[in-house]
Amino acid sequence: MTVLPRRKPYSTGNPELDERIAELVRSSCPEGERAYVQEIATTALKLGLDGASRVDLKIASAALKEMRHAFRIFTPFRQVQKVTVFGSARTAVDHPDHDRAVEFGRRMAEAGWMVITGAGSGIMGAAHIGAGRDQSVGVNIKLPFEQEANEIIRGDGKLMTFRYFFTRKLFLLKESHAIVLFPGGFGTLDEGFEVLTLLQTGKQTPLPVVMVENPETGYFQGLSRFIQERLLASQLISEQDLSLFRVVDTAKEASEEILRFYRVYHSSRYVGPKLLIRLERALDDSELADLNLRFREVLRSGAIERAQSLPEEQGTPLARLAGIELDFNRQDFGRLRQLIDSINAFGSS
Repeated sequence: MTVLPRRKPYSTGNPELDERIAELVRSSCPEGERAYVQEIATTALKLGLDGASRVDLKIASAALKEMRHAFRIFTPFRQVQKVTVFGSARTAVDHPDHDRAVEFGRRMAEAGWMVITGAGSGIMGAAHIGAGRDQSVGVNIKLPFEQEANEIIRGDGKLMTFRYFFTRKLFLLKESHAIVLFPGGFGTLDEGFEVLTLLQTGKQTPLPVVMVENPETGYFQGLSRFIQERLLASQLISEQDLSLFRVVDTAKEASEEILRFYRVYHSSRYVGPKLLIRLERALDDSELADLNLRFREVLRSGAIERAQSLPEEQGTPLARLAGIELDFNRQDFGRLRQLIDSINAFGSS
C-alpha cells in the first residue's frame, strides 16, 4: 500500500507567531487533530494579516461557524448510512409524488438508513413523514421569505439552519451515501446537476443518484432525453456519463437501486496515487480477472489488485473489509461507476 508523503507545514510567515499558535493548539487539542486545527487557526490569523475586509471576515466567520455546528450534529450518526432527498417544496400532500416520497422515506428507514432533506415542506416533508422523526435530518436555509421547517423535524436536535447555500449544499452531499430526486423546480435541478458534475469530475466519491419518475408527467424522462439529445449528441458529455444516474418509476425501485449499490461495494478513497475500493467481501480470482479484462482502459499502469486495510484503520469497523486497489486514471468516472456496478453484480447470485 502506498504511503502518503509528509505534509509541508502551513505558516503565517512569522516563526514567532507560528509557535504561539502551535503552543495554544498543543495545550487544547488531541494530538491526532492538532495539525489541522493549527492550519485553521493559522488561516484565520492570515485573513487578518492580509487585511481582509469586514465583509470578507464576516463571510468566513459565519461559514466556519455553520460548518462546526453541522459537524457536531452529524458526528453521532457517522456510522449510519444516509440518503439525501431533493424535490419541490410546493408539492401538495394529495399529489402522487408526495405519496411516493413518503413511501421512499419509509422504505429507507426500514432498511436502517437516515433521510436527509432541506427540511421544508412538499417532497422534503413527505420523505421525513415516511422516515419518522428519529430517522430524519433537516438541513434548512434562511431565506428572505422564511422557509419554516416541516413538522416532523421542527424542534429536533438534528435540524440545522444555514445562512449560505454553499455550506448547506456541502452537508447535503458530504454526509450522504445516496441522492434521490423527485420532480422539483430550479433548486432541485441545481442540486441534481451539481452532484452529477461532482461525480463526473471526481470531486464526489461514488454514490448512487436516483431520479424517481412521475409517470403522469414524464418529468425525468424528459430531462433524460434532453441530456441525451442535447448534451450527449453535441459531445458535451460522454456516453459513460449516463451511468452516473438512474431513472426509476417507483419508490420501491429507488430504494432497491440504492441498496444494490452497496451490496458488495462499501466505500473508496485515494491513498497516494492509488484508488482503494473497500468491499463487503473479497473478490475471487475469476472476478478479479474479469475486472482487469473489461476495465483495463481506466488504468494508468499496473492491474486491479487485492489490497489490505490501511494501518490507521486497524481497530475500526473498516478493518473487517476486503479491498482492491488500482492506479485509476482519474478521468473516466462514468466507467468507474460501471466498474462498481460490475462488482455488485458479482454479489447477486
